[in-house]
Amino acid sequence: MAVLGLLLAPLAGVAAADGPSVKLSAAQAGTGGSITVSGGGWRPHALLMLLVCGQAVPSRGVIGGTNSCANADGRAVTTDDKGRFARKLPVTEPPVPCPCVVHVATVTGAAAEADAVFQVAGHAVEPLPAESGGGRLSVLTDTRLDGSSGLLTWFGGPPGRTLDFTVGNVGTSAVKNPVFQIGTSHGVFAPQWEDRQWRGTVPPGGKARIELPIELSAGAHGDYTVSLKYGGKVLAEQPWGVGRPWGVTLFWVLVCVVVPAALFRVGMAVVDRVRPRRPGGVRHRGPRLPQLPRRLPGSLAPAPEPPPTTTLPWFSPDSDPGTPGRLSAPHDDNSASPATSTSPATSPSPGTPTSPTTPTRKGTT
Repeated sequence: MAVLGLLLAPLAGVAAADGPSVKLSAAQAGTGGSITVSGGGWRPHALLMLLVCGQAVPSRGVIGGTNSCANADGRAVTTDDKGRFARKLPVTEPPVPCPCVVHVATVTGAAAEADAVFQVAGHAVEPLPAESGGGRLSVLTDTRLDGSSGLLTWFGGPPGRTLDFTVGNVGTSAVKNPVFQIGTSHGVFAPQWEDRQWRGTVPPGGKARIELPIELSAGAHGDYTVSLKYGGKVLAEQPWGVGRPWGVTLFWVLVCVVVPAALFRVGMAVVDRVRPRRPGGVRHRGPRLPQLPRRLPGSLAPAPEPPPTTTLPWFSPDSDPGTPGRLSAPHDDNSASPATSTSPATSPSPGTPTSPTTPTRKGTT
């Protein structure tokens, strides 16, 4: 038995070393530099996130969650077929004081994480907050999403809800300002986790109602799943059906109808502006109806046009031969009578005096 124990002891050490591990090329570096982070024992082809975090030690993990990490300067890496990786990481001061670690965690798939002690040169160092002891939270009621979509959401605004649930402290110590993780997933995609800190204290054996805001991206629609995680454990999941923003569809329909109509009106105005004027100086926008002939009332025949009045310039209206009511006696203008005809034999001589004729009502004398 003693020999068998000696043979199994090295195998046990190898098995323990097969878990996720992290190694650093330097234990200390200043801001602006970089270090090489390597590791092994991870799941093959796993996507990992590398962060420099404050207020953390490997034994307790990152106390404030990713809010205590330099998220803007993090790096992502994918493990190889044997679960190993190597990646350069820029050194940046975390938003909280040290002690600091390089935190490596999986992004998708089964949750796994590992930390390595690291010191940011020149960064402040403060003692860690007191350990909370055996405080543990569990969800006592079903989670629900409160709130409704507004007018802006109908036009493509980001939909938002409030995750409402009640937790109870089943541990032996109080839990102060717990940090939850809210994940939203769409379809078959993995959830995207975000930290949400609740301000308050849950005493041992007590319970508290917690409300955490949730917001999706603009224009999101479809079936979503909201997950709640605390202490690396998923506590609840809640489905969320987001309606389609029909206001965006209505807007594009109006654009496709109004814009062509406006362009057509502008084009017609330009054509009317450059069209040459017709005689009379009046523009006609459409075809004109043919002018109908004038008709007399009660008759189907067209009314004859009145003859034009012919007035010679040396006749006044009263002495016009063609006007009715003239002073001379009626006579036939077409035939000349013998009495009034003038011949060369009867023409007066140049020396014979002539007397003017005086017009009377009976004729010429």
